Amino acid sequence: MEVIENWDKIRTHFSKSFATCLHVSIASVNTENNPTSTPVGSLFLNKDQSGFYFEKYVTKLPTNAHFNKKICVLGVNSGKLFWIKSLFTLKFSKPPAIKLYGELGDQKPATDTQVSALKKRMKATSRLKGHKYLWGDVQFVREINFTKVEKINLGKMTTHL
Repeated sequence: MEVIENWDKIRTHFSKSFATCLHVSIASVNTENNPTSTPVGSLFLNKDQSGFYFEKYVTKLPTNAHFNKKICVLGVNSGKLFWIKSLFTLKFSKPPAIKLYGELGDQKPATDTQVSALKKRMKATSRLKGHKYLWGDVQFVREINFTKVEKINLGKMTTHL
């Protein structure tokens, strides 16, 4: 699977991943070459094989980026209906999970457009007490450039994809 040719499908998959799971996992490597995974609920994919996330609660990603900017993002479609239908028909109609490989850019101040995108995604929780606590003071984003994509293989149920 190629990143550029399939970018629209990749973006659709990650939208469904957020709708069903509320986060993605971003893996990085620390100074001791140990992998670490960070759940991130604020990843957005742009139209040009790039993306960004709000860097408010992540601590290991920026630290690890000083030594190794390479990351891997895992997005899983956890929709119950999607999985039940796939288990019933013995095949997935679309990949159940996708890994995106990329490189972290520098931390930058969030633009108004980026903050608006986050507000739109988090609108359902805007009246809850914890919403302002979690998302009230977002200031910085970190950009990502994606170079490789990989579908998750689940044996016979994904061989046709």
